[in-house]
Amino acid sequence: MATINYYTAEGLQKLKDELQELKVRGRAKAAEDLREARDKGDLSENAEYDAAKDAQGLLELKISKLEEVLGNARVVDETNMDFSKVLILSKVKLKNLKNNMVLDYLLVAEEEADLAAGKISVKSPIGKGLLGKEAGDVAEITVPAGKLQFEILEVGR
Repeated sequence: MATINYYTAEGLQKLKDELQELKVRGRAKAAEDLREARDKGDLSENAEYDAAKDAQGLLELKISKLEEVLGNARVVDETNMDFSKVLILSKVKLKNLKNNMVLDYLLVAEEEADLAAGKISVKSPIGKGLLGKEAGDVAEITVPAGKLQFEILEVGR
């Protein structure tokens, strides 16, 4: 059974744009690479041709996976969401209780995650640990480096 993933309208459009780019430019480049390699002679001993075929296969696999993701993608309807609890698309202000560092995160779908932009995946350890919590709660989250405790200062949208 396919997993439904929820995206912002912007995030879903980015995925659609990436798929279009792969289908148009990616396939054209793969075909050109194959033509060039084929022109170099005997295909049975042509490593460049084998590499071009492998690259084409990987491109088609990526396109297939992206089409599957898009087929199971839904845009999050924010109108009926309760933003008093941490959900996808929640903006969360956290305080790390170990070092008193205050962090701001937006919880997004896995494909939209960008730590540098303050966007973390709801499927990440921290994202999972925050889901359903409210302002004032303390979340104890197990990450690869050990256990962390975060006090949730604010939840919003």
